[in-house]
Amino acid sequence: MSGIDGAGTGLSLEREEKLKEPEDYRVVLLNDDYTTMDFVVAVLMTIFQKSQGDASSIMKDVHRKGRGVVGRYPWDIAATKADQVHAMARKHEYPLRCIVEKS
Repeated sequence: MSGIDGAGTGLSLEREEKLKEPEDYRVVLLNDDYTTMDFVVAVLMTIFQKSQGDASSIMKDVHRKGRGVVGRYPWDIAATKADQVHAMARKHEYPLRCIVEKS
């Protein structure tokens, strides 16, 4: 039987694998004329675990600038959070939109 070094197997264990960090994506909330500011704050605190102060600050960006960056995540997490925002908005009958952009 061969040892840990791969002797006799024809395999080299000294091969270096280059792993790269997953790309980040921005999750962005978009302003609309119907979703209340309180609901946006609730979404930010519930789905994104933002503090009351951080949620209020992001909500003000959404309201004043038309959009607010909520955070940066790997694709699967960003997409899941966007889906959660849309589901919560639908449940409460708001048209709140959330998009995912490459950072």
